[in-house]
Parts: sequence; C-alpha cells; structure tokens
Amino acid sequence: MKSKFFLILVSSLLISFPLVSHTQEALPKKAPVPKDNPLSAEKILLGKTLYFDPRLSHDGTISCNSCHNVMLGGDDNRAFSAGVGGKLGGRSSPTVWNAAFLSVQFWDGRAASLEEQAEGPLVNPVEMANPNHQFVVDRIAKIPGYKKMFDKVFGAGNNITIKNVTKSIAAYERTLITPNSKFDKYIKGNKKAYSEEEVKGFELVKSTGCFSCHSGPNFAGPMLPPGTGFYMKFPTFPGSEYEKKYDLLKDLGRFEVTKKEEDKHMWRVPTLRNIALTAPYLHNGSAATLDEAVRVMAKTQLNKDLTDMEVKSIVAFLKTLTGELPIQTLPLLPATEGTFLTQ
Repeated sequence: MKSKFFLILVSSLLISFPLVSHTQEALPKKAPVPKDNPLSAEKILLGKTLYFDPRLSHDGTISCNSCHNVMLGGDDNRAFSAGVGGKLGGRSSPTVWNAAFLSVQFWDGRAASLEEQAEGPLVNPVEMANPNHQFVVDRIAKIPGYKKMFDKVFGAGNNITIKNVTKSIAAYERTLITPNSKFDKYIKGNKKAYSEEEVKGFELVKSTGCFSCHSGPNFAGPMLPPGTGFYMKFPTFPGSEYEKKYDLLKDLGRFEVTKKEEDKHMWRVPTLRNIALTAPYLHNGSAATLDEAVRVMAKTQLNKDLTDMEVKSIVAFLKTLTGELPIQTLPLLPATEGTFLTQ
C-alpha cells in the first residue's frame, strides 16, 4: 500500500510540474519472461493455438483473438467487446501488443501477470461464459490433438490444467512485441526518421506533460515489478465538459476491485504504443478519434486546452509509435474427429 501511495503522489507532483524531463527509451525486442514459465517453441505454438480456439468459450464462438485481434491493433476497434451471446462488456478491450511489458493487466490492474489475466475471461459471464475453469480443462482434454501438444510441452501425464493453459497463452503473448517504430529509430539516433511535424509533436508532448504518466519504453509508466501497478486518477482535473459528454465518472475504475475510497477513478496507465491502431479510445471507448482523445486527456489530466495545430502535431508524433507488428499466421486447430463438443 505504501508503494502505491508513493506512486500516486509522485505522479500527481509530476502532473503539477509538466516540464520535468523524462527520458524516453526504445522498446526492447524481447519481453521479460518469468522464471516459472520459460519460453519454448512448442509452448508458444500451444499458446497460440489456444489463443485462436473459440472452443475455449462456452458456446464455441469466442476466442482470445475475438477481442484482442492480432490481425489488427491487438484489440477489436469497438467501444465494448461482444462476448458469448452478444453480451457487451463495460470497458474497451486493451491491446495485447506489448502487454508483456505491463506490470499489471486489465484497466483496473486486477491481474498481476499475463498468466493471471488469461484466467479471467474464461469464466467471465459476459466474455467466454464458462461455468468454471474445470469445464474448460475438461473440454480441452477431450480433444486428442491437444493432449499430444501438452505432452510435448509439459511432459506426459495429467498435464492439461488451467495453469498450463494460461502459461501457454501467456508464452505466446510474450512474442507479441512491436519494436522498430519510427520513434525507436529516432531515439536511437536516426534524426532523419522524423519529419518536422513529428519533431514538433514530440516536443509538445514533452512540454505539455504527457510523459508524466506515459513514460518508459512502453509509454505506460515506469517498468515496475510484476503485480505493482502504475495508476493515475482519471479525470485528474474535475469539472471539464468531457466528464458529462463521455460519461467519465460512471465507472469507478480500480475501486471496483479494492473497494477502497482512494481507488475511485484510478486506472492503470495504458500504453501509447500503436495507439493509432486502437480506436476508439478511453476505458469506455467514448472518444472516437485520436485527435479527440488527445484533447480529452490534455484537459482532464493536465488542465490544458490545446489548439488544433497542437493536436495535429501531437497526433503526428503518436503515429510514430506504431511499430513493426510481427506477421501472424492462423494455427491449425486440433480436430475432434467424428464428433463435436457439446455445451
């Protein structure tokens, strides 16, 4: 708790003094890997197969990729994702690209790791809607091809468990890294990588104070130990026109997890990487364009009204954060021969 209050205090101070210098870094080409879940080609393939398999949902219609589409920007370009039966969630799906660099997952930071994050949607009644994790394990165990894959990764035996399912999915997600953006090339010394407009936008983002929160190589705050979230109050400056226009106070954010008064409207700082690909914006998907999202954040978080020219330059800079998305190929899902999986 002390570390959390310290982070909130520091962040608030930085917002009050936006000219504080922040060193921005290029994105590493590899994500951190926990000791208890080492990567292997076989595990990554298993995780990728599970990630794309809609049979992990109760009615066989929703896969991880349905809401976090790696053929797009790692999300689904919807304000609210649709789960089993067309039910809509209450928050916009965060991108899975570079999520491996985050110290906590979900908008409210309720999962301490990618492994823990993967458990949640499987049994969420609005998402994959399975009654429990054992239901998922039992279904996967009925597919012969999966048994062979789990044996290769985890050794022969009773190895189809929810922990091994989520470890595999997380292993695949740690390969979803997007380095070599125009920003990365620029920050590494190639000053010709940027246009005059993009340089102007970069300087504006610095002077406006955006890097007070969106710092570090992932533009999502400092690199912290797993489970230690970097949170910010949103909106920080109350009373703007955007509160009512975009219903910003309806969702209480991290308070829904902790039930602590100080966590009302606290949110994990999202990444700015590939942000040009992930419209609509904000936790509730209420800002339709990147231009509008920039205006909203400047006013609600920094109490600043940007001119149209300033917004244009900042958006030009933000577009340079789109990295090289590794080409994804659809895996061949293990078949159920001569039968089907019932609900």
